[in-house]
Amino acid sequence: MLFSELHTPKRTIMTPGPVEVDPRVLRAMSTPILGQFDPAFTNIMNEVMEMLRQVFQTKNRWAFPIDGTSRSGNEAILCSIIEPGDKVLVPIYGRFGHLLVEICERYGAEVHTLECPWGEVFEPQVVIAEIKKVNPKIVAIVHGETSTGRIQPLAEIGKACRERDILFVVDAVASIGGVEVKTDEWYIDGLIGGTQKCLSVPSGMAPITYNDRIETILFARKKVERGIATEEDLRFTRSKHAISSNYFDLSMLQDYWGPRRLNHHTEATSMIYALHEGLRLVLIEGLQQRFDRHMLHEKALIAGLEAMGLRLFGDSRHKLPCVTCVEIPNGVDGESVRKMLLDEFSIEIASSFGPLHGKIWRIGTMGYSCRKENILAVLGALEAVLIRHGVNVIRGEALQAALDEYKVTRLAGMAVEKSS
Repeated sequence: MLFSELHTPKRTIMTPGPVEVDPRVLRAMSTPILGQFDPAFTNIMNEVMEMLRQVFQTKNRWAFPIDGTSRSGNEAILCSIIEPGDKVLVPIYGRFGHLLVEICERYGAEVHTLECPWGEVFEPQVVIAEIKKVNPKIVAIVHGETSTGRIQPLAEIGKACRERDILFVVDAVASIGGVEVKTDEWYIDGLIGGTQKCLSVPSGMAPITYNDRIETILFARKKVERGIATEEDLRFTRSKHAISSNYFDLSMLQDYWGPRRLNHHTEATSMIYALHEGLRLVLIEGLQQRFDRHMLHEKALIAGLEAMGLRLFGDSRHKLPCVTCVEIPNGVDGESVRKMLLDEFSIEIASSFGPLHGKIWRIGTMGYSCRKENILAVLGALEAVLIRHGVNVIRGEALQAALDEYKVTRLAGMAVEKSS
């Protein structure tokens, strides 16, 4: 049987991930392969680490990608600090909180959960009260929850954790590169990002960073394994068998990414190229400018959706700027709408999970997908498809509302230029 060359259809991807990859990242991926210990390549690795520090807003020594999809980063940090019987508190306000619970349980943690309705987030004092009650070793939480389109305030929770010497681990897969994430200022000990969302790099790496509080645990575990642990080391670890993963052992990955360059695995060379270019583009644009861009296109999208007569889902005070959740009108087959958008307009939006499945659509405005032409395309196409499905939308207003939003922003920008 003969197989033809790949010819993938051109899509406008407006999901919460994966998103459209910046063409400059795709070009970087075609760069010739180098050996993983070639000085030219290890220099690229060093630059990736420095750019990650800037994007994560941290002075941590360690900032590097885990080879694997985003959850590999969650697992790498959690498995490297959890020992059987450790108490871990996981506040859950969407699907990916449940994922953190599963990972922690697999490594033997005693997991305590706190839940709120999907579409809401926690008041920090509620989480802090539970921290005082449970007294966990680790608090693990999602920053931007794509299943509900909400963003959890972290600063007060992080400060409370640090005051009680509790490790604070944050899944920022959906927010990094699109929303403010202040690793050091928010007292985050371990942070996990993703490539396939606001960084506009293909899925396949999970950039992480962690501080010396976590590194102390890693060093103590090594000394326990070698039988040379001191009483001080035993304050941070109890079991030489705590880590059951070789691939995700951060102490071994440190030796690979650090100056020793000890072989751990064969690096995903082309993905490092992609991450390098993706991070470079974030920093060239500027973090604040990038955050502002995501908020601008979010405002235009919301203006259009509401002008069409659609209702947004969830607590608007804590909306994740790069994911907009839309209630599916009564009597409408949400999957039929998504299929027609894809078949007739080559536009992809997402459904949701669990209690929200069949109730909302999720429209992502992330990274390279977060562009004016994409916003206008999805609004025009969605209006047409809903009309075809018999929905009584307000015709002709969605695009006009979005264009008005862009005009207001453009005029405001001109005013700033004149006054500067």
